[in-house]
Amino acid sequence: MHYKVNRVTLIVLDSVGIGEMPDACDFGDTGSNTLCNTARAVGGLKVPHLAELGLGNISEILGVERERNPSAAYGKMAEKSTGKDTTSGHWEISGFILDSPFPVYPGGFPEQIIKGFQDKTGLQVLGNKAASGTKIIEELGEEHLKTGRPIVYTSADSVFQIAAHEEIISPAELYSICKIAREILKGEHAVGRVIARPFIGEPGSFKRTSNRQDFSLKPPVPTVLDKLIMKGYEVMAVGKIEDIFAGQGISRSVHTKDNMDGVDQTLKYMQEQDTSGLIFCNLVDFDSKFGHRNDPGGYANALHEFDNRLPEILKHLRDDEILIITADHGCDPTTESTDHSREYVPLLVCGNPVVPGVDLGIRESFTDIAAAVAEFFDLEVEYGTSFVSEIIKP
Repeated sequence: MHYKVNRVTLIVLDSVGIGEMPDACDFGDTGSNTLCNTARAVGGLKVPHLAELGLGNISEILGVERERNPSAAYGKMAEKSTGKDTTSGHWEISGFILDSPFPVYPGGFPEQIIKGFQDKTGLQVLGNKAASGTKIIEELGEEHLKTGRPIVYTSADSVFQIAAHEEIISPAELYSICKIAREILKGEHAVGRVIARPFIGEPGSFKRTSNRQDFSLKPPVPTVLDKLIMKGYEVMAVGKIEDIFAGQGISRSVHTKDNMDGVDQTLKYMQEQDTSGLIFCNLVDFDSKFGHRNDPGGYANALHEFDNRLPEILKHLRDDEILIITADHGCDPTTESTDHSREYVPLLVCGNPVVPGVDLGIRESFTDIAAAVAEFFDLEVEYGTSFVSEIIKP
């Protein structure tokens, strides 16, 4: 090969799915299509820079023209793991396929889990049910203020979430409580993530803050992130990437307040001229602020905001760097469900070494990204089919 890629910038647009997978009915997600349904709901998306890369060539999206000469290679990927959540999606992107799903608790957590949590923390809990994060703090926030009891809840995903007002339980205290929960939730009850959900405000106007923190399981096997580190490359994590991998396979990390802060922090890493390896960014607002809240207008605006920043990202690509834009699952804001959806995710790959306009088709697994990263850096991964030979200039 006559090319050399020394750095990959990988941006995950959290939950930006592009159409139901064949098994979507098994997950209750028939008809879900985050991008296309959002576009229809707002009368068309305005994302000219993503369109230029080839987003409209992957699927028909209202307002996104099919590009005759797209500047990126484009396609979509199916999830092979048995899930539709952040952890399984990101782990698969990094090269690990989850064979059995994380446990979920639509009826709340069993008594032995709650009792163990209360015994170890010395705190009685409120809630213990599946609920929307914004609705449960509206419902139980006032009682929490009066009693000091943390609010425990879950969703259709494999999560143990703990909400607390920052003036009642500080974020630092809440993180400590979450670590206790993480220790308890093992074995058959090993949920994908324990999530700290701090909020502020008064009854009737509670608001979640950016001090959220996720406490994930560690991947059970080395991922491509670990293999990059072992070979002396850097893995620079932006947003909740460090949390998703429980710090494993990360050399440097920065947490972010919102999507635009995530873009800013990614650009800071990209401006470093002497680094080799992977910049791995998650932009979570699509999912947390708009998908779960069934807000297609907000979702569309977030896509517009990212698209407006895309020229900056492309401008800072080094000649020996490629950019990959993808997602980890869907979260269609137009359906009745407020949870993730089992969808294909878009795949856009561009940069100086990339042949533009290559149709990468439908990839069988997110692990194809890990396989491509591995090929760039002479690593070996167990899963995935690399698309490097299809896209790299001779």
